[in-house]
Parts: sequence; C-alpha cells; structure tokens
Amino acid sequence: MPPELADVPGQWPVAESRLEYDGGGWVVRLRNDLIRRPGHPDEEPFSRLVVEHPGAAIVLALDAQDRALCLWQYRHAVRETLVQLPAGLLDVDGEEPLDVARRELAEEAGLEARSWTHLTSAYSSPGITAEMSHYFLARDLTEVGRGDFQPEHEEAEMELAWIPFADLHDAVAGGRLRDAHLALAVLLAGSRLAPVPRRSGPDHQKEQDS
Repeated sequence: MPPELADVPGQWPVAESRLEYDGGGWVVRLRNDLIRRPGHPDEEPFSRLVVEHPGAAIVLALDAQDRALCLWQYRHAVRETLVQLPAGLLDVDGEEPLDVARRELAEEAGLEARSWTHLTSAYSSPGITAEMSHYFLARDLTEVGRGDFQPEHEEAEMELAWIPFADLHDAVAGGRLRDAHLALAVLLAGSRLAPVPRRSGPDHQKEQDS
C-alpha cells in the first residue's frame, strides 16, 4: 500500500544551525542546517541551505469581461521580462495573506475587489525554502488609485495590460508563459471557472472548425 496521499508534518533532527546571510536589510535570510535522518543518531549530519522567506500573496484579478490583469516585469535572476500577476511579500508582522493581496492589488494596479476567493496556498520551492505563497482570485473590481505608492527599481518599468483569460490560460498550457505563480493561479482558476471562457471572433472560429 502507498503512503497516505497527504503532506506529513515532522522535523528531522538538527545537529547545528548557522545563519550564513542576514538579509542585508531585506526580509530574506540564508541559514545552514546540519541534519540527520530520524533514527540514525550515529550518522554524520549533512548540510542543507535554507532560504528564510516570509511568504507572498498572489492575485489573479478578473474584470467583468473575464480579462486578467497582467504585469510585464523584468526579473534579473532569469534575465527575462516575465508576464506575472500582482503579488507581494508578507513582510508586515501580523498582516494576513488576504490583507497583503488587497494592498498589492491597490499599489500595483490601483484596484480593489469586492469578491475574493482563496484558490490555494502552496510551497514555492520546498527543497530550499519554507516560503508559502497564497493565491487569490479577485473579482468585482473598482478603480481606487495607487494613493501615495511610488514604484521604483523594476516596478518603475513595469507594464500592465488586460488579457482575455482564455488567451492567458492557453499561453500557460502551451508553455509560452513560465512564471510558476502565474501558471498555478491561472490553472486553479480555470478549474473553478470551467468551462474556461473562450475567445470569440473569426480567429477562434477557425480554430473550432479546424
């Protein structure tokens, strides 16, 4: 019989833990843990680097025409401008993921939503970090402005556009968009919105007839 189909909490023994990088004033830190397999106290501990990260909230905002708000933002680590969704760090003590989602939607897009659906919460890369990302579908949108928020660095060059959800879903499924947060939010929302809203017009009719 296979194990139960569920994630299982429980920590392996940690022989030593060292802080390798304190974040340099940012929220991310790097820790080096020496761990052992449970039940093997005589084995030499082995090293695992852990990125300490507070987590994030990601917002898939859909308007009344089933268009998704997308951001084009440069990401230096991959040397690409990626199509992404409004998102932000849980870097304020006591702030709930939904509060972060509301704040980021206002700051990055000048919008607020009356309808919020929690799609899921998931580990971003559990081999190296305990970062948990929280995914929300936002609907019934109104413009509220960005307030006194002033974008800087990559955000100062960011472009925004409304994309039909069906086109976005097709681009993710076809491998043309590779941001994991975007992909997970779109595929989860697609399962909630099934059938996925389809494009209309002559080009789509050709696809249907082919």
